[in-house]
Amino acid sequence: MAGGVKIPSEKGLYGSLDGDVLLHAICDALLGAAGLKDIGYYFPDTDNKYKNIDSKILLKKTFDLIRQKGYSVNNIDTTICLENPKVSPFIQGNEKDYISNR
Repeated sequence: MAGGVKIPSEKGLYGSLDGDVLLHAICDALLGAAGLKDIGYYFPDTDNKYKNIDSKILLKKTFDLIRQKGYSVNNIDTTICLENPKVSPFIQGNEKDYISNR
């Protein structure tokens, strides 16, 4: 999983949640920007209710936490650094599509 999208690969990540490191990093960045504690504080891997939970649910809960502090999200920019698997086929739209449709 990367950004809530299942990307087939011979290798994968192990995680006590669903292993979506991109969404976990976004949650941590948002929590930190709002002056809140990290993802492990709010969604501990020692709590069985979070075992194998879909990280999109954690992202929604993170949005709720930062809204309670009076913040909102206007933009999120992320980068995934890896050589394999190729993720470009799984990206909805791409820069060329964006530029040509403006």
